[in-house]
Amino acid sequence: MNDLRIGRLRWWHLPEVAKMETVIFGPEAWSEGLLWTELSAGNDYRAVFDGERILGYAGTAVSGDEVWLNNLAVDASARRRGIGRMLMDDLIERARAGGAKAIYLEVAVDNVPAQRLYDAYGFVGLGVRKNYYQHTGTDAAVMRMDL
Repeated sequence: MNDLRIGRLRWWHLPEVAKMETVIFGPEAWSEGLLWTELSAGNDYRAVFDGERILGYAGTAVSGDEVWLNNLAVDASARRRGIGRMLMDDLIERARAGGAKAIYLEVAVDNVPAQRLYDAYGFVGLGVRKNYYQHTGTDAAVMRMDL
């Protein structure tokens, strides 16, 4: 990891991101088409690059003074190297700069590493959405962080 940088995710990155989605999220992965729809809608997707390789990415949508973290993923080979924190720091900074008052997210109740990351940033649990992840029937914890 010599040349790490955060940049905007572009349409030509979507095939690589869709492959990462499949490996990381299995049946719950977002398709390349859905990712394209996210970019086309103007949602903010950022990635950590090592040279040209994507190590992780995160996407947010803005609704008034709220930001929703749509997804955050780090390639298995790059985990525990601070990539998730780089993405979180970037999205929080961008949310604050845009005047957001809070960030919301849903995370699988069995995704303990992600929950630990969000806890470290001060997210608090608001409740649970039963069977949120349709293909697996997994519940999602809804979390919020005030800015």
